[in-house]
Order: sequence, then structure tokens, then C-alpha cells
Amino acid sequence: MATSTIVSNTENVRFSPPALDPADKTRSRDNLTTHSNTLQLLKYLALDQKGKVMAEYVWIDAEGGVRSKTKTLSKAVTSADELPEWNFDGSSTGQAPGDNSDVYIRPVAIFPDPFRKGDNILVLCETWDSDGTPNKFNHRHEAAKLMETHADQHFWFGLEQEYTLLGSDGWPYGWPKGGFPGPQGPYYCGVGTGKVYCRDIVEAHYKACLYAGINISGINAEVMPAQWEYQVGPCEGIQMGDHLWMSRFLLHRVAEEFGAQISFHPKPIPGDWNGAGLHTNVSNDATRAEGGIKAIEAAMKKLEARHVEHIAVYGEGNEARLTGRHETGSIDKFSYGVADRGGSIRIPRQCAKDGKGYFEDRRPASNADPYQVTGIIVETLCGGV
Repeated sequence: MATSTIVSNTENVRFSPPALDPADKTRSRDNLTTHSNTLQLLKYLALDQKGKVMAEYVWIDAEGGVRSKTKTLSKAVTSADELPEWNFDGSSTGQAPGDNSDVYIRPVAIFPDPFRKGDNILVLCETWDSDGTPNKFNHRHEAAKLMETHADQHFWFGLEQEYTLLGSDGWPYGWPKGGFPGPQGPYYCGVGTGKVYCRDIVEAHYKACLYAGINISGINAEVMPAQWEYQVGPCEGIQMGDHLWMSRFLLHRVAEEFGAQISFHPKPIPGDWNGAGLHTNVSNDATRAEGGIKAIEAAMKKLEARHVEHIAVYGEGNEARLTGRHETGSIDKFSYGVADRGGSIRIPRQCAKDGKGYFEDRRPASNADPYQVTGIIVETLCGGV
């Protein structure tokens, strides 16, 4: 079983929601802690744990969301191998029937906890059924086997996670209720009031990822207002999916403290707006070597031959996004080109100039499972098609 060693980080990060302005009606108050209650919470968070450690077990549910619950450990740990297997009620998460509801969670990677800090940890888990087989929603298991089989090729991935910030009413922040903001243009990488929204949540998530040892490499505001992107990677092999899933957990958890919702829907608002993707940057030893552009061109033929199979695991609702408009290729046709954001695959201009490097698969939707995405890419490129 693949494991990850805990990443140490001594940076002191606190998440204290701002004091409420009674006149501010732009953000949901449903889950937002008041300033007074936050101060009380901080007092309790500072209490001595008497050598005990809180481990937040995190797993992926039937809907591609994240769930978690906490276990008390008797001492600090440095590896997922030291942690016990646990279980949960799978009938309440859509992962098991009520008459055989126990689903087991097996730790595979651990990260420092940016909320509780100290020796407390976040624990990423795989889900397993009582008969000893992977749960049907456990896509990590097969991906890990593929990565291990082809480890000698040293696949590197970088994922660009787009998402939209919504209020409690399900409407994007900064959008007039029941209406629309001005046309796209000033929002991408925007700065200033009326151009970007919820930067506080985005910055808090960025710092939480850094504290937790997530290999987050950057953030930016996206083309549609209230939409943002962060990038994770480069990561090798199965670590890509591990880091991306834990970054999603942290995003939901941070947004919870601000009373916001996170949407990974690939087309959250129908109409003349950009959708949301999980652009996937890929390279291996062959593409990074001198003359690697030939390996990239060979990869295009293999990817084209399995376009339908890739689309099948590249996210739900992706047909609303991959229309050939709004910087996407058509869902029905494979295409690629240098610096072409309207294709299925973009080869960066610098890579074409250097004659080596990586390519960007622009087809995956923002809600796609990174284990399935990276797994099928390795399977296709190593399958001899």
C-alpha cells in the first residue's frame, strides 16, 4: 500500500472569520461564526491535549465529495503505516446497502492539520468493502497499481483546479440576484472591487494548503466572475491524486468557516460564460528528454484513439462545457495544437520551441476524479495503442 510521510511545517496559520458587519448582506451567515464565538474557540484550540493527537480521517464518497470524522490517537505519528484501519456507515454516504453497511477506511497519506495545528493530522483514506475488495468508488486503488507498474517512466502531473464560489442560495458571489454581471473580460486575473470576489477565502485556502504540505503552485481569478483556479503539482504518480483530493477537502473546510459553498460543476451557470475544468498537464522521461516532441506527437495518436474512453471518466456534466466554445474543444472530436486553448490538447508554445516538455489535456471537467484522470492517461500512453 502506498504511503506518504508527514510533511513538517511550523508556519502559524489561523482561520478567524472577520467580525460581522450587520449591514453586509453579501455573504451567507448560515455557518459563519461570530467574532465573539471565534475568540472562544481559539481559547479551546490552545488547550493542552495531554499528549493525545486528533486524526481527521478523510475519504471520497459516492458523489465525488469528501467526508471526514475524527479519531483520537495516543501519540504522534509520522507515517500512514502507523495508523489503524477504521470504518463508517456506507449506507449514509451512498457507498453500501443498509444490510451490509460497514465500509472500511485505510490510511494512505497524512498531512499536517492547518486548523488544529500541533501534532494533529489529516488522514487521506481508501475505502474498502467487508469482503476485502476495493469499494466501487475507490478509484485510487487501480490508479496506484498503474502508477507502480509504470514507475520507471516517472510520470509527472500538474492539475489546474477551477471552481466557483456560491452563496447559501446557490448563486455566485458578486452576481445580481436573478441577474447577470457584466460580460467576461475584466475578471480573469482581475484586481479590484467589482472584478474579483471572495479573495479572503481563496487566500485562506492557499495558506492552508501550504501549511498542510500540499504541493500547491499558484492561484488566480478565472474568466467567469466568482470563479477561481489553483494549481497543484508537479507531483509524480499517485501523489498527484492524493494532493489534489486533500486540497479539495481543505477548500470545502475553509469555505465552511466563511459561510460559502464550493461548486465543482463544469458549467455552473448556463449561457455565455466559461465553464470550469481540471486541466491536466502531463510529462514523462520520454517527453522531457531531448527530442521529446516526438514522444508528445506519438502520445496524441494514442489519446485520439481512446477519446471516448477518456471522456467517460473525465467528469459528470462535461457535455455542457466541451462545446467548442469558451476555450474548449468539442466533446465529440479530438484535436490538438500548439498554444491552442480551443483543442482537446494544448502543446505549450515553449515546449514546441524547445522540442520537449509536456502537454495539457484540457478535456477533464472540474469535478473529475484525479485518480481516474491520471490513471487512464498512464494506461493509454503505456498501452501500445
